[in-house]
Amino acid sequence: MMKIFRFMLFPIMPIYYFVTWLRNKLYDLGIKKSVSYGFPVICVGNLSTGGTGKTPMIEYLIHLLKADYKVATLSRGYKRKTKGFQLADKNATAETIGDEPFQFYSKFRNEILVAVDANRCDGIQSLLHENPEVILLDDAYQHRKVKAGFNILLTTYNNPYFNDLVLPTGNLREPKGGAIRANIIMVTKCPNDLSDNEKSKYIKRIHPEKHQHVFFSSISYSDCLCSAEETKAIDKLESFTLVTGIANSKPLVDFLRSENLNFEHLNFKDHHDFTEEDISTLEKKELIVTTEKDFMRLKQYESLKGKLFYLPITVIIDEASKMNQLIKDFVNS
Repeated sequence: MMKIFRFMLFPIMPIYYFVTWLRNKLYDLGIKKSVSYGFPVICVGNLSTGGTGKTPMIEYLIHLLKADYKVATLSRGYKRKTKGFQLADKNATAETIGDEPFQFYSKFRNEILVAVDANRCDGIQSLLHENPEVILLDDAYQHRKVKAGFNILLTTYNNPYFNDLVLPTGNLREPKGGAIRANIIMVTKCPNDLSDNEKSKYIKRIHPEKHQHVFFSSISYSDCLCSAEETKAIDKLESFTLVTGIANSKPLVDFLRSENLNFEHLNFKDHHDFTEEDISTLEKKELIVTTEKDFMRLKQYESLKGKLFYLPITVIIDEASKMNQLIKDFVNS
């Protein structure tokens, strides 16, 4: 039904296309002003509406840079219950800064700065008081008021931006020509056995400009579940309930099925606000497996303690050393 409804909205699509194209053109021509900064600002984003792997990519960059630089992340803080600029501290929760920033803070506490502000310019100005040496902008590709020095554009292997349409019929936030702003185009969630020939064909479809580099990445799932107190080997699991509130749970579901695991799946929309009824349902489950992002929102409930676990993931990047060098060269410059 949703596909039919979105197709019915096709007459609106040219209007959305023109408005977003015109906005970008005004920025490109300098009529609408972008702010540049005299220190490294790296933007990670996408053209589509979520589910491309921005959070793992930000974490990859944190691991890459935190030993040599004072790193800060700046996110919108989607669905948080606060307003304006917030700098994460020991009192931070998913409700005060959002689930993904809270994930960054929980994993890299005392190693990086984690901040949120819907207005990225205001957020950067506020962060300057903390003297960061590198700022990572999370999901800010369309925030043209900030001119990042380096842009990383993510697109999934199975749903590439070049095969998509703009909203509301498609999933693109802006016309696919916006990819021209990217320094790196990262094709995410690739099959593990992607051949060089398939990569070459894919790159031809992207048709990168001379200033652009294309990389391919895949997801690697841990062989252990984690909680705040313990770990469990997934090959020892008998049955469990999988709970997801992310944009695309299919890769995770496919992985768990490939491991021949027995589970039921409670699938919620992205950034789902878990209700009292939801928690009451989960309290009746013996073992709950979820994503790290959802874990950040659910771990506050004492009634789920001892039964709530998440499955860690890491990003495996083909030609990672080449990409790492491109990023470090930018930061050092």
